[in-house]
Amino acid sequence: MPVKGKGEVNSISDIARLAGVSASTVSRALAGSKMISTDTRNRINDLAREHGFQLNQMARNLRLKRTNAIGIIFPLGHEVGQLVSDPFFITMLGHIADGVTARGYDLLLTRIIPDDDGWLDGLVNSGRVDGLIVIGQSDQEAVLRRVSAGFDPIVVWGEKGDGQGYCSVGTDNVAGGAVATRHLLGQGRRHILYAGHADVPEIVARHAGFVAAHREAGVEPAGVIPAPFTPDGAYRLFVDHLAAAPKLDGIVAASDVIAIAAIRALAEHGMSVPDDVAVVGYDDVPLASQMAPSLTTIRQDLREGANQLVDRLFRRLGGDLCEPVVMAPELIVRASAP
Repeated sequence: MPVKGKGEVNSISDIARLAGVSASTVSRALAGSKMISTDTRNRINDLAREHGFQLNQMARNLRLKRTNAIGIIFPLGHEVGQLVSDPFFITMLGHIADGVTARGYDLLLTRIIPDDDGWLDGLVNSGRVDGLIVIGQSDQEAVLRRVSAGFDPIVVWGEKGDGQGYCSVGTDNVAGGAVATRHLLGQGRRHILYAGHADVPEIVARHAGFVAAHREAGVEPAGVIPAPFTPDGAYRLFVDHLAAAPKLDGIVAASDVIAIAAIRALAEHGMSVPDDVAVVGYDDVPLASQMAPSLTTIRQDLREGANQLVDRLFRRLGGDLCEPVVMAPELIVRASAP
């Protein structure tokens, strides 16, 4: 039986006949599926290139009713100035990207500043992704609960809430806030300020731990400032606060970015860290160990968190309605609060 010439090889079936395999094997090989051996994938791709054949991925996705893409969403209803270049976002995104691409999927990265309650519906109904990983609940908890009630393949990095209805992965933030505060109280600090945004479930939980630790010790907190997650915004807020000459010997910050901004403002105000004011951050982003003084912080295992997010999303894509994950925080002691 004659084989078609180079210009006549125009279907998966033609490549399959040349390779001596099934059409489904060719389809998977051209899509990069790890289900097909490396030797077979290479042989099929060599044949496709030799005959000028390209897989029509869009048509294939429409036929299979999937996109082979995962959406990564950063909702910023609470903080329009926060960028994806934020150290926490960058670290988390890198680990998630490793996990998703290892499974042969593409990424669709979206930074959302919600202007109505339909932003998540639009992404779910767009047909552009098979599932969604949401990094942070922001102030969009009601939207996440409503949409996840009708869309299973969605997982969220954030605080586990009662009856939330979706699968979340995160740290025990109440415990983290308490551990940070007990560390400072144990050093004899008695005028400790909490710095963090009030509208984010994770940050609210960290503040609850801060308050609980003070209550245990019978000490009154020095107060709360609603520091944003942007370095300049947090810095300006600390400058204004310090100008009022508060009685202050410790700061528990809701993120490392906020803690670093606090250390900068304290130095410019002529106060030494940790001699005058000890500072504890939250996250343990890579920069925390490199700054001077190095930052004492509450470590969230972001690599493990990303692995859990990816694992649970793909389990949900397979129909498994898995339980939320709550990881233990870890105090990392460095120079800012030794």
